[in-house]
Amino acid sequence: MSVLTAHATWILVAAFGGSLLYEVYRATAKAGTSRHDSRAALARQIPLYAGAAIVIGLLLARFVLASWIGLAFTAVVIGISVLYYNPTIMRERQPGIFDWLEDLLFTGLLFVSAALLTYDATGWILQR
Repeated sequence: MSVLTAHATWILVAAFGGSLLYEVYRATAKAGTSRHDSRAALARQIPLYAGAAIVIGLLLARFVLASWIGLAFTAVVIGISVLYYNPTIMRERQPGIFDWLEDLLFTGLLFVSAALLTYDATGWILQR
């Protein structure tokens, strides 16, 4: 595993780990604030987190196409975050500063991971 892939992998772990903790918080402490804040809504997100776990596992296992798969997955999740989550779910959740910070951190980490995976998948190198 290249250094770039290792960094991208751990960034994805941090992004999705933090996101999962945030969604559990919304499903419990903020339950009922919106239709997206319930245990049932959290359960509907299991495929997203399972997909992230699979991608992270492929990256850790050094699967041949893991960088490309990770890049594609990350790009799709960035698209969902920007085009669906922010205009739809965030608006309904009555977000506070903590909610916006979590969203910006999650999406920002995805962009960083996508950049690192782009370098790794295409064979580009970073030099000192």
